[in-house]
Amino acid sequence: MNKKIEKTLEFQKVRQKLAEYATSEMGKQLLLQLPVETDERKIQKKISQTKDGVNLLRLKQGVPIPRLQDITFVIKRLELEASLNALELAAVLRVLTTTRDVVNFFEKVAEEGIEVPTLLPLADKLVHIPSLTKQLRLSISEDGRVLDEASTALKGIRQGISKAEEAIRQQLNSYLSGKSASYLSDSLITIRNDRYVLPVKAEYKSAFGGTVHDQSASGQTLFIEPQAVVNLNNRLKELQVQERAEITRILWELTEMLFPYTNELKQNQYVLSQFDVVNAKALYAKELKATEPIIDTQNHVALWQARHPLIDQREVVANDIIIGEEYQAIVITGPNTGGKTILLKTVGIIQLMAQSGLFIPALDNSKVGLFTEIFADIGDEQSIEQSLSTFSSHMTSIVDILNHIDEKSLVLLDEIGSGTDPQEGASLAISILDYMATKSSFVIATTHYPELKAYGYNRYGTINASMEFDSDTLQPTYRFLLGVPGRSNAFDISQRLGLPEEVITQAKGYISLENQELNEMISDLEQKRRLVERDSLTIDQQLEESTQLLEELRQEAQALKDQKERLIEEAKEKANQLIDESQEEAEKLISDIRQMQMKSKQSAIKEHEFIEKRSEFGQLKHEQSLKKNKVLRKERAKKQLKPGMSVDVTSFGQRGVLVEKVSEKEWVVQMGIIKMKLPVDDLIGLDNEPEPKKQQVVLRSASQSHVKPELDLRGQRYEAALKEMDRYLDAAILANYPRVTIIHGKGTGALQKGVHKALKRHRSVKSYEYAPMNTGGTGATIVTFK
Repeated sequence: MNKKIEKTLEFQKVRQKLAEYATSEMGKQLLLQLPVETDERKIQKKISQTKDGVNLLRLKQGVPIPRLQDITFVIKRLELEASLNALELAAVLRVLTTTRDVVNFFEKVAEEGIEVPTLLPLADKLVHIPSLTKQLRLSISEDGRVLDEASTALKGIRQGISKAEEAIRQQLNSYLSGKSASYLSDSLITIRNDRYVLPVKAEYKSAFGGTVHDQSASGQTLFIEPQAVVNLNNRLKELQVQERAEITRILWELTEMLFPYTNELKQNQYVLSQFDVVNAKALYAKELKATEPIIDTQNHVALWQARHPLIDQREVVANDIIIGEEYQAIVITGPNTGGKTILLKTVGIIQLMAQSGLFIPALDNSKVGLFTEIFADIGDEQSIEQSLSTFSSHMTSIVDILNHIDEKSLVLLDEIGSGTDPQEGASLAISILDYMATKSSFVIATTHYPELKAYGYNRYGTINASMEFDSDTLQPTYRFLLGVPGRSNAFDISQRLGLPEEVITQAKGYISLENQELNEMISDLEQKRRLVERDSLTIDQQLEESTQLLEELRQEAQALKDQKERLIEEAKEKANQLIDESQEEAEKLISDIRQMQMKSKQSAIKEHEFIEKRSEFGQLKHEQSLKKNKVLRKERAKKQLKPGMSVDVTSFGQRGVLVEKVSEKEWVVQMGIIKMKLPVDDLIGLDNEPEPKKQQVVLRSASQSHVKPELDLRGQRYEAALKEMDRYLDAAILANYPRVTIIHGKGTGALQKGVHKALKRHRSVKSYEYAPMNTGGTGATIVTFK
């Protein structure tokens, strides 16, 4: 990309605005030299980085990059094995600590699942050196001071210095009071030649003795080091020399530690500066309320509500600008001061921003092209030194442009053909535009020649445009009107300013009939456009109201649905509560019947009838959540039933095997030793799934009972185990067992608690207790029936 276009469009000002957001010196330099790319891959990568930076700014306030000095010169000194001073080491330390912070930052970003695909690989290039960072932090402060903890010797020396200074101050403070105070010109302790002294009046010089280190400008005050503190000052001086020597040793030792890591330091500084650049781009995008541009390799440019980035965003007028798909040239006509030049610069600078990897000041889904060159001839570039006129200057620039354009060039021409005879200028402008069309270049040109209005209408691939002018206020609105040519407002303006009517009428007579008709046509188009805009605003308002009403109706419908579901759930809860109460009563009745049977020693009531009646009570409950569509399952099962198939008998809550089909509505089902005729609606095919192994409980009379006196529940799931125990207790009671043993194991104790809780509620259980230690202990429970 040629550098002249950057100067013409003032793109360096955009770079300077970006650099203001950088916190590192290298980041600022990179932004001030931000290149305009022409390779699609590079452009897309930079835009993606900016997008990730915007996301991090929104979610995490950006990458934590503090103010960092450029340590390139420091690294060169390390490569030469030169010793670094404390300030240089502090600059290196800031890079290392920032590296650590950024590594930790991106680890958290990854943990939180924030998508920043272009920045995570960049963060992986950072090299964190914990041991070196820790040693430097213990030795050097952020402001470049060697800390006491840098070495034991330094700490001891500084403690000695503090004690020596305290002793000196105490000795000198004794002179600030008493008789000696009258000899002093001021009651303070000061320093001269790195030694503590007192300001003594010149006439009392002999009263103190010691060494004179300085005197005041008037000569009336001498700065004397009393003899009493000379030795103390000498001791302090010795300690200070030792301190400097120890600091020099420490600095060299720390510098030696850095020698093997010069490449890592270079890498870290580069990566951190890249993150600084990304932060700056994101902050600038936030300031401009900019959006991600879409790169169109076919150069179909569509900028929605585009704004110039260097104009105050509260005052700039946004415009829709489209070029490249249906037409490759736009001819903007109309009077001066209407905003034509700003529009040209807006298109150009937004294109430069996008090809530099920046977000653009336009609405979402705006598209930019991929141009290898952008040329512009904007403004008066006449040169006094070269004795070139305005026309010559423009022609020189245009000649250079015509020599370099191709199908991937964007050309911006301001007042094409101006500066010479209007008829010749218009002819030249048309010829230049035709030549550019043969090169398939993309062109936006402004002009006030009326001949180009007809050219824009008749020429294939070219469209007219103008900048709106409010004839009522006699002010431009700076709105871009695509498809509407501009018209002169000279007569309207002159009339409103008070020019006599006869003068205006006579002037109109000098204009050709064709031009008058053209202006009238343009005026009519503008009126129709305003009507369309007004109708469009009305439709948009109605659409917004309709959308809002639809949303309110949806919310109300959802509220009604939620209320309906809540009422149904409440009704089911109440129904289940009633069923529970009824089932308890039924259990009591069944228990009473069993006790009567046990007393009479007769089995007048068949065992399967008890189980059947009890199962019927269990089926009365409603499912409170429709997680399984049983109707569909039953309908599907009806079509697949066949002899030998395993089925789930819903009315009994048990499994069985189909024996034979009685009719379309009934089957004979074998459940254990019992065969029953059951309706199809009670059967759900199980696709011959193997029936899970259960503790078999066969209900017979006491004399023929095969029910074991113990039940082993170990290895079973909690709910299945309790259900199995419930059936077993029924069978054991019918078998007239006075007591049984439930083996539940120890484990976590959950099954044990569940068993005891169920036994406590069972109406037929008289008592229960843990088994003796030799028969299971706390892993089994002995149950005694009433």
